[in-house]
Amino acid sequence: MKKQFSFIAVATILFLAAATYAHHPFSAEYDWTKPVTLNGKITKFEWTNPHVQMQVEAKDDSGQMKQWMLEMGNTTVLTKAGWNRTMVKNGDMVTVEGWMSKTQPNRASVKSVKLPDGRELSGGSSIMEIKPEKKPVSN
Repeated sequence: MKKQFSFIAVATILFLAAATYAHHPFSAEYDWTKPVTLNGKITKFEWTNPHVQMQVEAKDDSGQMKQWMLEMGNTTVLTKAGWNRTMVKNGDMVTVEGWMSKTQPNRASVKSVKLPDGRELSGGSSIMEIKPEKKPVSN
């Protein structure tokens, strides 16, 4: 019984550690002091959790065409912001505003996307997750 409890405790701790690592805070990977604006063509759009991923072919600072990996929020956050899984297609031209990765070139967290029809939608970046302030209970 004691061995079984120890195994379950260790397994639970490892699972929680992996889950915590998997959902990283914005500041762990992205630099809010390094904004980026990309004008380019969507080459891939993956409507998946924990983060929607979009790949865009756009120029870097040196003018070279690069494949950009762009991380967006989760599907629930994006749905609330007006997104759905079919609203963009490969080949659509978009303007993306975001923040550069601290360690990976051509990778960014998405602040907003201007769609071909002119609408601009939030990218659901985790930098936007503002937790409500806890108010003291009044008597």
